[in-house]
Amino acid sequence: MEKVAIIADLSGTGANFARGVYGYVRGFISDCVLIDIKKTTFKDKEFKLKIADNIRRRKCFLIHDSNKEPCEWFTELVFILEAMRFSSPEEINVIFPYMRFARQERKDESRISVNAKALADVLSIYANRGMTVDLHAGQIQEYFNFPFDNLYSFPVLIKHLKDKHPDFLEDLVVVSPDLGGGKRAEALAKKFVSMGIKAGLALGYKSREKDNEVSKMNIIGDIEGKNCLIIDDIIDTGNTLVKTGEILKEKGAKMVYAFGTHGLFTDGTDKFRVFDKVLVSDSLSSKLPENSEVVSLVTLFGEAIYRTIMGESLSVLFG
Repeated sequence: MEKVAIIADLSGTGANFARGVYGYVRGFISDCVLIDIKKTTFKDKEFKLKIADNIRRRKCFLIHDSNKEPCEWFTELVFILEAMRFSSPEEINVIFPYMRFARQERKDESRISVNAKALADVLSIYANRGMTVDLHAGQIQEYFNFPFDNLYSFPVLIKHLKDKHPDFLEDLVVVSPDLGGGKRAEALAKKFVSMGIKAGLALGYKSREKDNEVSKMNIIGDIEGKNCLIIDDIIDTGNTLVKTGEILKEKGAKMVYAFGTHGLFTDGTDKFRVFDKVLVSDSLSSKLPENSEVVSLVTLFGEAIYRTIMGESLSVLFG
């Protein structure tokens, strides 16, 4: 029988997500324990982390709280992995509901850091495997010197829409707010079609004068009289999503929904009233718009972890 440990900061904002994943895995594997991370902070603001229970010879899954500030997130990640490494586990798996620093994944100007690569290099010292969902750029998987699985949220999203918004799936168009997300939108549209749901595709084309500020937006595709689902991996300020939603309504779209896997909402939520519905996962615990619904990823991560433990395929989750 496999011996498994789910490790998480149980006093953190993401504790309920970790508890949910643990509950799912515990339903299949009886010898699965949930272990807390204890933090002691000193007067000079230095701190130490301790795994609260024995993990010797267990397959360990660290569900790292994505709600922490980026610098705290990175520092605590390294320190807890250091503690795990020398506690004699059978295996160390790092689980990111949302992977910080993933948007700094390429060298697009001189003298900059490629943060995602630096993160991967550090994790490769300690971990045996890793897992996240809807990674900002798929090529980040290649930065790691161990298997790193990028899950996809679209099966959970489609089930949510079929169960709660079946009328929205009529006359459906999947919209990418920018050309960079075109492949993601195309994959989702094809998945709808494979399930017997007719879905078109439209792309947003944007230009920026500076970061987080969209100066011009155009839509490529037929959206008049259609129900439009805008899909993106991250909702930060939301300016691009909102601008896309406004243009879609100006061009005659019926209902306009927005889905973002990782909802940061760093610029507040009032602007999102332009949408008929905002769908967002529970990878983060941000303040959400009043017209939002949560699409939970707990079962997706739970099943992926269970399959990892048992040596079963993850790709069948998305086939």
